[in-house]
Amino acid sequence: MKAATFVYPWDVNGDPGAAARIAGLGVRQATLASAYHSTRALTPRHPRHRVVTARYAAVLYPPDPGRWEGRRLRPYPAGDWAPGDAYGEAAGALAGAGLDVHTWVVLAHNSRLGEEFPDTSVVNAYGDRYPWAPCIAQPETRAHLTDLAVEAAVRPGAAGTELESLGWYGLPHLHAHDKTSGVALGDAGTYLMSLCFCPSCRDGYTQLGLDAAELASAVRRALEPVWRGGTPAGGWETVEELLGGELASATRAWRDSVARSLQTDVVGAVRAAAPEGFRILLHADPDSYHVGANAGVDPRHILTVADGVVVPCAGGAGLLTPFAAHAAEGNVLAANFPVVAGMGGSPGTLFEDARRAAGRGATELRLYHAGLASAQDLSLVTEALARLT
Repeated sequence: MKAATFVYPWDVNGDPGAAARIAGLGVRQATLASAYHSTRALTPRHPRHRVVTARYAAVLYPPDPGRWEGRRLRPYPAGDWAPGDAYGEAAGALAGAGLDVHTWVVLAHNSRLGEEFPDTSVVNAYGDRYPWAPCIAQPETRAHLTDLAVEAAVRPGAAGTELESLGWYGLPHLHAHDKTSGVALGDAGTYLMSLCFCPSCRDGYTQLGLDAAELASAVRRALEPVWRGGTPAGGWETVEELLGGELASATRAWRDSVARSLQTDVVGAVRAAAPEGFRILLHADPDSYHVGANAGVDPRHILTVADGVVVPCAGGAGLLTPFAAHAAEGNVLAANFPVVAGMGGSPGTLFEDARRAAGRGATELRLYHAGLASAQDLSLVTEALARLT
């Protein structure tokens, strides 16, 4: 089973031994960040630093001025944490160590964009903006995300791309000193708190015959039991109970159509710009109403559009099953396992986890994350991959 690991350019650049060390894990592919959100990351083996602070969402290569000239929304070049063509430098080193290099592109997750252009953000039923979450229903935002995906995905020498957060982002967000877990929302509460009421979404609801103001009021009423401490149990059926079946179905119809069309458009644009054989995967969740980095998708549809999906398996391999039911020959189902013990990963059980994932239909593995893991974590990964081989 082919294995790949996620990597940041700053894990590699300035460390002459990094590329060979990553290849020595037994992986065949490095999925290297080319556009990434703000983060603070440890680099436990780097000879020059131990902590990298990426202060805002940025592209990790020089953006093409001609592509973005005259446009209000444009990508931000990285600062001193990834200067110049940091992606290109790291990609060259990884390829030189014998690894296939694929790009890793974060799309609808950008706090700086929302801070500088508040009108681009998701707005919840209470009127609160989520600056980290661009609303994917807005035409200008969709055009920006499409062109960003093309530029950041199709980098020189890349054999493919993995697109993260290509769909709705909402309330859940690992923000600086995040303090949003005081009330347990569950899947249903999270959905209701992630519904957008920006002008574009209000127009969308109107096209479906809904009154957007009345819908927002209904969402606030549905959330009242949650604020009193009654965590709603269950998934979509609980959304229907809280909001009412007709309203719930209408909101999902709007959001599913928006996400589905964006996913189709972006993958199509990347494919048109890419060389033959370029592979396009989405970080995906099989429940289309889910929000976040693993975008909610329709498994049947997405596997006819993209070449495959990267599926979160930290809690087990169950999310692979809906994709496996619709996978055709050639589709990639990559099981994504965290292998950083300090971040909740389990490198010591990787062999068993991978075998279970294969039984659920996984064709490849993704390991998060070679740059963040301790030497002990990486040793366990190496042992597991050797056994799988």
